[in-house]
Amino acid sequence: MNIEGFLSTAEAAERLGVKVESVYTFARRVDGFPQPAKVGRTLLWPEAEIDAWRAKHPARKRRAAGD
Repeated sequence: MNIEGFLSTAEAAERLGVKVESVYTFARRVDGFPQPAKVGRTLLWPEAEIDAWRAKHPARKRRAAGD
């Protein structure tokens, strides 16, 4: 799907480095997380808002096994 300025849920998850389920969870539970636009039954995420949210909330560094 290519709607300029919006991402599919899978694309948003990839951009954020999380699972698709996490994007839905963030939308429900995290204050300030961008909300999707609904087109039919499809949720589309505003690309600029996803990028801005990621810039304010950098990915956590993973610990090595055994730490």
